Amino acid sequence: MPNKRVSFDERSWQALKGLGRDAMKDFQELADEAFRDFLRKHNQPMALKAQLRESLKPVRAAAASEAAER
Repeated sequence: MPNKRVSFDERSWQALKGLGRDAMKDFQELADEAFRDFLRKHNQPMALKAQLRESLKPVRAAAASEAAER
């Protein structure tokens, strides 16, 4: 797993620490959840199967459109 370094201002860091304590999660768990939500919000699938499914949508739509024209 690649490691990246991030910086937070003090207020944000304290808020994250408090959230982690309240949810009984460590920073990594909070970060994983946040990035999963962010990727989902922007329709970026994480799993290979989901990526392949998404890549086929335009092909399927074109095939359906072509079939409807016939």
